[in-house]
Amino acid sequence: MQETDLSSYNNHPYHPGGNALKRLLWYYVNLIFFKSGWFPFYGFKVGLLRMFGAKIGRQVEFKPCVNIKYPWNLTIGDEVWIGENVWLDSLVMITIGSNVCLSQGAILLTGSHNYKKTSFDLITGPIMLKDGVWIGAGAIVNQGVTAHSHAILAAGSVATKDLEAYSIYQGNPAVKIRTRIIE
Repeated sequence: MQETDLSSYNNHPYHPGGNALKRLLWYYVNLIFFKSGWFPFYGFKVGLLRMFGAKIGRQVEFKPCVNIKYPWNLTIGDEVWIGENVWLDSLVMITIGSNVCLSQGAILLTGSHNYKKTSFDLITGPIMLKDGVWIGAGAIVNQGVTAHSHAILAAGSVATKDLEAYSIYQGNPAVKIRTRIIE
């Protein structure tokens, strides 16, 4: 049987974007203004994200302790709520539509590893959350997943495949449990 050999890991051809100085500067801006609870002002946070290349719409709220990997791989629509302790692991593009809610502790993971290779190669895939999506508290959206219009991923659930529009998903892996009806 083959074994994993992390000494052979090489994430080439992946490149996170931006130059080394930009990535270093973002690391500290993220640490001070986003990952901490010290600075609760949404408008200032949106301005910082835009300075680093994120495309952010109107009335986007970033609660304390949000972790954003690379803002230049982030597009967010209007009227979006991003709760406490959300992790946007934007190794590649994360696109969030309008009127989306990411509840406390939600995680959007655009990267993983190929466990079939001894070198444990990096694999990435974009995430798209269309308008009206709700990702529940502690839920995880994995790389390459699209949550279609007004889909819900229930608290603590794990999305490994696309979520249908107006559908509610629950579990690990998440399965459709019913249709979402908005009155």
